[in-house]
Amino acid sequence: MKLFKCQSCGQVLYFENRACGRCGHRLGYLWDSETLSALEPSEPAPEGAPSTGETWSALAAPDRRFRFCANAGYDTCNWLVDDGSPDAFCRACVHNSVIPDTSLPQHLEAWRIIEIAKHRLVYTLLQLRLPLQTRREDPEHGLTFEFLADPPDAPGPTVMTGHDNGLITIALAEADDAERERRRTQMGEPYRTLLGHFRHEVGHHYWDLLVRDGGRLDEFRALFGDEREDYGQALQRHYAQGAPPDWGSRYISAYASSHPWEDFAETFANYLHIVDTLEMARAFGLSVNPKVDDTGVVTANLDVRPEFTRDFSRVLEDWLPLTFALNSLSRCLGQSDLYPFILSPPMTEKLDFVHRLVRNAKRA
Repeated sequence: MKLFKCQSCGQVLYFENRACGRCGHRLGYLWDSETLSALEPSEPAPEGAPSTGETWSALAAPDRRFRFCANAGYDTCNWLVDDGSPDAFCRACVHNSVIPDTSLPQHLEAWRIIEIAKHRLVYTLLQLRLPLQTRREDPEHGLTFEFLADPPDAPGPTVMTGHDNGLITIALAEADDAERERRRTQMGEPYRTLLGHFRHEVGHHYWDLLVRDGGRLDEFRALFGDEREDYGQALQRHYAQGAPPDWGSRYISAYASSHPWEDFAETFANYLHIVDTLEMARAFGLSVNPKVDDTGVVTANLDVRPEFTRDFSRVLEDWLPLTFALNSLSRCLGQSDLYPFILSPPMTEKLDFVHRLVRNAKRA
C-alpha cells in the first residue's frame, strides 16, 4: 500500500479516503493505474454514446469518463468503473458472490469493515500481477467471496472462514473486534486480523493455481511436506494435541504446523504482509538507522521493491530492521508486537519459494 495525493490541491490522501479533506473533491480509485483520483462531475455523454448512470471525470485521467462501483451506494467501495463498461461492479467487487443482508444495520456496518480489508487484498494482488479471474471467467476456480452471518438463533458460531476451490468464505462475526479478539485468545494466536484472514485464504487459492496446477509439487513437498496427508485428520490432531514443541524453528505459526496446505497459506499471507508494509514504508520515505547499531545489522534504507527484486534475501535485509523498529515502537505504546513472527532459516526458504512463484506468475 502507498500514499496518494489530491490532483487538485496536493493534499496527502489514504487509500480509503472518499473525499479530500482540504478541497472537498470527491475521490475514486482507478485500479488500472493504481491511482486515487480527485473527481469532477462529467459533461453529458456525447449523443449516441452509452452511459449507465452518473458519470465523473478523473483529474488523473481527464480523457476518460467513469462511474462508481454499484457498491458505492452502500459506502462499501470507492473504486471506479469505466462508463462504457457493461459491469456494474469494480475490479474488486466483481469477485463478490454473497453479501450480507444490507437491511440490517449491524450487517451493513460489518460488511463495510470487511470490504476495507478485501480491497486492500485485491490492490496487492493486482499490483503483483497475480492471476485474478472471476467465477464468470473461470467457473471452477475463479476467485469469489462470500460474506456470511451466523443465523440469529444459533447457539454459537456456525460460519467458518475458509477456502474451497477459489471460493473464500469470511464469517461476518470477524468484523467485530471483540469477537475476533476472543477467538484469537481462545485459539492461542499471536495475530488475527481481517486482512490476515483474506491473505491466508487467498494463499490456498494460489496454491491451487501456482503450485498444484503450476507443476511445482515436488519443490513444494521438499519444503512444506506432503499435502496428500489426510487434511481432516491432520486438523483434528492439531486441535487435540497442539503444535510440536519445536514448531517455532520450522513454521511461521503454530497453526502452520498442522498441515502443508496451512503452512503454505500462512507463508503466503506473511509474504503479502511484507510486500504491502515495505511499500508503505517507502511511501513515507522511512529508513532505519539506529545510532547504537555499529554493525549495520538493523540498519536499512527501505528502498527495496519486492515485485522487482530477484533475490529474496535482499527483501529480508530491509524487512528485518523495519520489524525491529515497528515492534519496538509498538511496545512503547504498551501494545503487542505489530509483527509477532520469527523468520527462522526454514521460513526464509519457504518465503523465497513464494517469492519465486509470484515472480514467475507475473512473467507468465
